[in-house]
Amino acid sequence: MKGFIGEALGTFILVLFGCGSVAVATLFGEYGSIFQIAIVWGIGVSLAIYLTRHLSCAHLNPAVTIAMVLGKRMSGKNLPVYLVAQFLGAFLAGAMVYALFSPSIAAFESAQGIIRGTAESTTTARMFGEYYTKIGGTAVVSMPLAIIAEMFGTFLLVLLIFALTEGCNVGRPSDTMAPLFIGLTVSSIICLIAPLTQAGLNPARDFGPRMVAWIMGWGSAAFPDNCGGFFWVYILAPIAGGILAALFFMYILEPQMKNKTTSCDCE
Repeated sequence: MKGFIGEALGTFILVLFGCGSVAVATLFGEYGSIFQIAIVWGIGVSLAIYLTRHLSCAHLNPAVTIAMVLGKRMSGKNLPVYLVAQFLGAFLAGAMVYALFSPSIAAFESAQGIIRGTAESTTTARMFGEYYTKIGGTAVVSMPLAIIAEMFGTFLLVLLIFALTEGCNVGRPSDTMAPLFIGLTVSSIICLIAPLTQAGLNPARDFGPRMVAWIMGWGSAAFPDNCGGFFWVYILAPIAGGILAALFFMYILEPQMKNKTTSCDCE
């Protein structure tokens, strides 16, 4: 129960601040750049970790949890509890964003002549789930490229989480500062990947709010395409990226960090 509460609450916080920033940018024209939205996401991640790491390991992301189990940093018996909690927390956060901004969403759709559930309503559906197929009305990102982008972004995220928290890494920050640097990592990756896929990097963050949009009238418009792209791009790709990062750290970086005969100077 302690771990469940921690993961559900932490995921709720990070998705609430993150999706809330996207909603504010879409509806009110605030946050004029990806950088500003990315910073809000990063702050949300840091605050969520600070709030809940005494309750759980503060993974807040199924890709991170699976990578930690594979990397033998968490028992596999806790995996189902963490995953259910993360998806539930993300869904509740999406529901809260909708509850807060529902009147504003309706007014925006009315002003823009958007009928919810049509292809044009992806403009508002983006506040919940991510899209890779259309940016500014033009298809510029193929599914294979989107998969690579999400996989690579999550690879970087999980790799840096391992590095920032691994005891054998003498360059890691202190325990009190690690959540801040993890948040900055998320912000930096969003700045890189978001122009392509909106930078999901987290299956729970995508699927939970996307289900809220689906339930609240967007229907099929809540999904980026009709060929399962949301699953391949925003669920499977981040998990694969996290697994690759765990293997890379375990079998390549970590042995070198633990190698006492390796000099750390620049001579």
